[in-house]
Amino acid sequence: MANGIENDEVVIVKPRTDERKYRRIVLGNSLQVLLVSDPDTDKSAACMLVSVGYFSDPDGIEGLAHFLMHVLPYASEKYPSEDSFSKYISENGGYTDSSVYNDRTSYYFDTNNDCFEEALERFSQIFIKPLMPAEATMRVIKTIDSVYQNELLSDWWRVYQLQKHFSTESHPNHKFGTGNWHTLEVRPKAKGLDIRHELLKFYEENYSANLMHLVAYTKESLDKIQSSVENKFQDIRNSNQHGFHITGLPIMSEHRMILVKLVPIAERHKLIIEWPITTSRHHYKEGPCKYLGHVIGHKGEGSVYYILKTRGWATGLSAFEDEITLEFSFFTVTVDLTEDGHEHMQEIIGLLFKYIKFLRESGICKKVFEEFSTICEVNFHHQDKIRPIDYVKEIASRMQEYPSKDWLVGSSLPSNFNANLVQMILREFSPENVRRIFWESKKFEGETDKVEPWYGTAYSVERITTSMIEKWMSAAPIDNLQLPAANMFITKNLSLKDAREKVKFPVLLRKSSYSKLWYKPDTMFSLPKAFVKIEFNCPHARISPEAEVLADIFVRLLRDYLNEHTYYAQVAGLDCYMWRSYRGFQVTLCGYNDKVNILLEIVIDKIANFEVKPDRFSIIKEMITKDIYNLQFQEPFELAKYCTSLILNDMLWPWKDKLEVLPLLKVEDLVKFIPMMFSSTFLECFIAGNMEREEATSIIEIAEDIFFKGSNPKCQPWFPSLHLTNEVVKLERGISYIYSEECLNPSNENSALLHYIQVHRDDFVLNVKILLFQHIAKEAAYHQLRSVEQLGYINNFYLSNNLGILGLQFLIQSTTKSPRDIDLRVEAFLKMFENKIYEMSNDEFKNNVNALIDKNMERHKNLREESNYYWGEIFSDILRFDRKEGEVEILRQLTQQEFIDFFDEYIKVGSPQKKTLSVRIYGKKHLSEYKSEKSEPLQLQSVRIHDILSFRRSQPHYGSFKGSFGHMKLQVN
Repeated sequence: MANGIENDEVVIVKPRTDERKYRRIVLGNSLQVLLVSDPDTDKSAACMLVSVGYFSDPDGIEGLAHFLMHVLPYASEKYPSEDSFSKYISENGGYTDSSVYNDRTSYYFDTNNDCFEEALERFSQIFIKPLMPAEATMRVIKTIDSVYQNELLSDWWRVYQLQKHFSTESHPNHKFGTGNWHTLEVRPKAKGLDIRHELLKFYEENYSANLMHLVAYTKESLDKIQSSVENKFQDIRNSNQHGFHITGLPIMSEHRMILVKLVPIAERHKLIIEWPITTSRHHYKEGPCKYLGHVIGHKGEGSVYYILKTRGWATGLSAFEDEITLEFSFFTVTVDLTEDGHEHMQEIIGLLFKYIKFLRESGICKKVFEEFSTICEVNFHHQDKIRPIDYVKEIASRMQEYPSKDWLVGSSLPSNFNANLVQMILREFSPENVRRIFWESKKFEGETDKVEPWYGTAYSVERITTSMIEKWMSAAPIDNLQLPAANMFITKNLSLKDAREKVKFPVLLRKSSYSKLWYKPDTMFSLPKAFVKIEFNCPHARISPEAEVLADIFVRLLRDYLNEHTYYAQVAGLDCYMWRSYRGFQVTLCGYNDKVNILLEIVIDKIANFEVKPDRFSIIKEMITKDIYNLQFQEPFELAKYCTSLILNDMLWPWKDKLEVLPLLKVEDLVKFIPMMFSSTFLECFIAGNMEREEATSIIEIAEDIFFKGSNPKCQPWFPSLHLTNEVVKLERGISYIYSEECLNPSNENSALLHYIQVHRDDFVLNVKILLFQHIAKEAAYHQLRSVEQLGYINNFYLSNNLGILGLQFLIQSTTKSPRDIDLRVEAFLKMFENKIYEMSNDEFKNNVNALIDKNMERHKNLREESNYYWGEIFSDILRFDRKEGEVEILRQLTQQEFIDFFDEYIKVGSPQKKTLSVRIYGKKHLSEYKSEKSEPLQLQSVRIHDILSFRRSQPHYGSFKGSFGHMKLQVN
C-alpha cells in the first residue's frame, strides 16, 4: 500500500460485542482515515470532516463557511453536472447532506453497497477539484437566506445567537454563523467584494488534507477499502494549514455576573445559568463534567430538581458541559419554570448555588462516580448498532478531538476517579465566576431596552453581585440536599437467553377478551435487551375535546408520578415512555431486560392505584395549556402538517377547541373521567428481545389480573364489535380539495404549502408502485423546486402512510412565493415529470427497481428499530410482518407499463381518478394573496374546505383495519 501508512501499533478500543473490523491509516497527503469493515452491513457510508467552521468566517462576511458547505458538493471538474453527486446517491438508495459548526464542517452520505465504490469516487472529487460554479452563487445565497428566514422565529436559534452576542466582539464566538442575503450579497457588494472570489479564497486558505478526517464504512475487507480510499483520496491538496486555534475565553469582565431578561416567541418561562470553565476535553477519561452533570442534573430525592418539582416551581432541569471548541467550554444548567416558579427565580438560583456548595463541602463521592462509570461501561460494551451514516458522522467528529485509539470511545468511558480535578472545576461554579443568567419570559414584554441585531430578540441586562446570590441562597428552600441514591435498575445479568422459537416474525402468543400478546424473541442482535409495549385501547379517551385533554392530563400525571423511578431506569439504560395515542395511551419499555419486570410492575401498580393529586393536576394543566397555546407559534410548514392531519383523521380535535375547555376542567372532572376511560379497555401487547415466552406471558397475565379481575376491577373489557371504527377521510376521485388559513403567528413572514395526493389503502401491488415513484421523483423534485426555482429551504417530497392509507406529500415553506403559487409550481413539476416517466429507458427503470429492492431489503439495525417496525403492523392490525419480502417479490415482477399505468391513474395532473388536498398557510408577506384567493371562484373539480369538522363529518371514511381478532374487510380502494 504505497500511498497509505497502516498504523499497526494503534489498537482501537471497541465494544466487546462489536464484530466489525477497524483500521486507521494516514495517506501521503496527511489525510487521516478510519476504515470500517462490516460484512453484515447492507448499507455503506462515508463522512469527511474538515476542521474548519464558521469561526473562520472573515470579518464582515458572516456565513461564508455555511455558503461553502452548500456549494462545494454541487459539482466537480470530473463530474460537472449540477447536483450530480446527490442525484447519483439518491438513484442508488442513498442520502447525502452536510453540516457546519463552530470549528468543523462535515459532509456525509450513504448508499447501497454495490454503488459505494463509484459513490466514493464521486465524493472524493468534491474535495479534489470542486467547481463551485458561478451560476450557482446567487441560488445558494438565496438558499442560505431561506435558512435564516426559517430560523428567525425559532426560540432555540434566538437564544443561541443572544448567548453568542455576549462575547467579546473580536472573538469568533461572537460571530453570526448562518449568514443571510445581507451578509453574503448586500454588504460584500457595497464593499466592492466579489463574493465568489471570497468563497474560492476561503476554500483555498482553509480546505487542506491535513485538516481532514475521513471515515469509510462498507462490507468489503479492510485491505480492499484501504486500496480504494488511497486511490481516490490521495490527490486532495495538502497545503499544510495550521488549522483554527483560539486563545482565551470569549468573555470580558462586563460579560460576567449579569442577569439577562429576554422575551421568547413561545409562551414559556426558563432559566439558563452558565459558567466558563476549564474544558474537560483533555480529561475525558476522568470525566469531571460528566460526573457533575450526572449529579447536578439528577432527578432523585434530595436533588435540585426534586425540591423544585415538589414546590411546583419547575417541570424540567438539565446540567451539561457545552463544549464550544477544543479550547474552551461552558457548564450550563437549564430549568424549565412553572408560573409559580417564575415568581421564585431568586430562590431557585439560590438553591442551585446552595447545592453546588453542598457538593464542594461534602466532597466528591467515589461511590457515585464508580456507579456512574459502571453504567457507562455497560452501555459502551452493549451499545446498539445504528445506521452507518449516523455512525460515520459520530466517529468523524471524535477523530478531530481524541487520540486514534479512542476514536470509538470518545468521552463515553470515564473510568479514572480524580476528586481533585472534579473539585477544581466545581470551584469554577462560583457566584463570582457565573457568566450570565438568562431569564426567559413573555412577562418581560415592554420592559426590555435592547434588541439582538440578527434575530431581533428583545432583552435587557442587569448586574448581579455575589452578595445578591448569597442573599438568594439564604432565601432558598432548606430541604435536605442529597447525592443520587444507589440505582436499583443497574443491570446485573447480561446473559443471553436461548429462545426456543427461532421465529422470523412476531407470533400471536396469547389472546383473550381482555388482551392480545405478540411475541418475538431476539434472533438477530445478541444483546441483553428487551422491548415491551402495552397499548391501552380506550375509545372513550377521544370522544370529545374534553376527553382528549383529560386523557392527556392523565398520561402526563402518570409520567410525573413515575418520574423518579423512570429517571433512574433511564440512567441505567432502561427507557420508559408513556404517551397518549390515537386510541388511548401506550407504555413502552426498551433497554436492558434484567430489570424490565421490576419497572413494569411499578408502572402497572401506579396505573391501577392512580390518584389525582390536586397540586400536580394544576401544574400539568398549566403545561398542557402552554403547549396548546404555543401551537400558534409553530412554523407554517408545521401548521400545514397539523391541519392536514386534522382534515384527514377522524380521531383528532382542533387545538382551539381543546384550549377552550382547558380553563373549565377541574380535579373532579379527571376523577370522574378515569373510570369512564377505563370502562372500555383492551390491551394490545408486544414483547420482543432477550425474553422467554414464559416471561412474556407472565407480564400480560399479571396485567389482566390487576386491571380486569378481582372484586373491583380497574378496567372493563372493550368488546370486539367496537374495534371497527372509521378513522381516515376518503377523498373523492377527480376532486382537488383546498384548505387555506392565515399563519397563526402574525409576525411570521413564511408561508407554506402541503400538497397531498391520496392514493390507496395498503396493498402490496400498489405499494411498490408508489414507493418506486417517490424513489424516482424525490431528487428531481428537490433539484427543480429547491435548487432551480428557489421556492424555499424547507422543501420535501415524501411518502405518507396515514394508518395504512398511502399517499404522497410535497411540503414547502417559502417567503418568496405564496402557497397558491407554490401549488402551481408543484403541478408544473408533475406535468414536467411526465416526460421522465414516459421516456425512461428500460435499463433506467430496472436500475431504479433494483435500487429500491436493495433499500427495501435493508435489515433493522437494532431491537428498538425492528420492534417499532413490527409494532406499526400490529397497531394498524394489517399484520403483514413479511411486508419487505412480499413487496420485493412484486417489485421483481413489476413491468414498466404497469408503473406508467399507475402514474396515469393516480398521480398524473388531470387524471379523473386523482385525489388531492392542498393545505395553504399564508404568512405575513402573502396576506393580500390570501384575501384575494378566498374571494376568487374555484376551478372546475375543486372544492374549498371552510370548516374542518363539518368536512370530516360529510365525507366517507376508510374504516380501521381493527376488527375482532383478525382482518375485517372494509373499503379497499
